[in-house]
Amino acid sequence: MEGIEALMKHVYLFPLVGAALGLIYAIVALALTEIAPPEIVAALVLVAIYKLCGINHADGLADFGDGVSAHTTVEKKISAMKDVYIGTGGVVFVMVTILAVYASLAVILRVPLPLALIVAEVAAKQSMIAFAAFSVPLHKGFGQIAIENTNRSDFLIGLVIAALICGAVMGIFGIAVLLVAQISALYMVVVSKRNFGGATGDGLGATNEVARCVALVSAAILTTNAFGWEVLLWTPW
Repeated sequence: MEGIEALMKHVYLFPLVGAALGLIYAIVALALTEIAPPEIVAALVLVAIYKLCGINHADGLADFGDGVSAHTTVEKKISAMKDVYIGTGGVVFVMVTILAVYASLAVILRVPLPLALIVAEVAAKQSMIAFAAFSVPLHKGFGQIAIENTNRSDFLIGLVIAALICGAVMGIFGIAVLLVAQISALYMVVVSKRNFGGATGDGLGATNEVARCVALVSAAILTTNAFGWEVLLWTPW
């Protein structure tokens, strides 16, 4: 537990972790596009994401979905979220998110624009900081440690680091994707508070998955839009 608390004192460095992960995914995607069509590569990149990072965040999204979709009291919503069994709400949340990520990757890799994977992963990790910084812990556990050790200054420092990385990788296009992901993270704070009265580790994991999805969807939309193409032409790369 001392290790986790020490880690949370440097939570503002999460975007750097996202950059390292995103770089790996981008290299995998770039290599695979030489031998396979974008749709197949998109599926294999998804495999790489969950192989490298595990399914803890996806599990958090499933639990979060179960709790949010429970049409009952706050106490029963919390009970549904903490239940070890997955319900229909969790299945739908995970399924829709994975489908949206897959579809977005297929579009992005057809350009091809593998650098968007770096921006998306940085945005996802910064979104976890945003969720923790603006939430109130619901009960003891990993989520409580993360939330109590993350403040608004961590969010601002992390946002600056994330903006520098995203701007360096894809210019104003990358910063726009980052900002959209932060809005999704703040929306997750509202949803968590409205449904559970606070936030948990499941909410943190769910935010990572949702923010990555939102970032990739935003990137896919921009890359297929005339204005997006103009922006891409002016990026450093």
